[in-house]
Amino acid sequence: MPKAHYDSHQLDDLVLQMMETELGGEQVYRTALTCAVNPDLKKEWQTYLEETLTHQEVVRSLCDALGLDPAAQSPSRAVVKHIGESLVKAMLLAKQGGDPAAAQLVACECVVHAETKDHANWELLGKVAEVATGDVGQTLKAAHKAVEKDEDHHLYHTKGWCRELAIEALGMPAVLPPPEEVKKVETAIGASRAEQQREAML
Repeated sequence: MPKAHYDSHQLDDLVLQMMETELGGEQVYRTALTCAVNPDLKKEWQTYLEETLTHQEVVRSLCDALGLDPAAQSPSRAVVKHIGESLVKAMLLAKQGGDPAAAQLVACECVVHAETKDHANWELLGKVAEVATGDVGQTLKAAHKAVEKDEDHHLYHTKGWCRELAIEALGMPAVLPPPEEVKKVETAIGASRAEQQREAML
């Protein structure tokens, strides 16, 4: 079997994108919290915000281990920053509409967008960690292990909230908190199973 390789420059770029994603995620959650109406969702996002702050420190440590300046800029990082700022602007725009429920749903959609990128970042880092060796390999594996479970939780649970809030907005019966929350989903398979059980939970 050929030895697996990875491009160290692309890994550096990925880690800088991750730094920007976590910084942007903080702003997304701080704004989303001002849009949250459902107390359970608000509590959930407050926890995610605190975990995102911890993730920032994990990525800063990762930068140090790789000899990267966590504030270093790159073209791809600028795109991540632009998208994060756009999500915040979208939520503020929704709040101006004067419909708290609609603003909450937009905030939920924005969190799903942000968490989709965040989840993909950590998933990619995990792929590199599988093949990296030596000190770098150990550092990547430790960082991935420390954060992966949180990122799975953030994405799958918020997607559940988003789906049920959208169903409620359409005037149909919704499961709130969503099945993903009730079933304490932590994996993609678990999220799929929870969604399939939603009608039985109405």
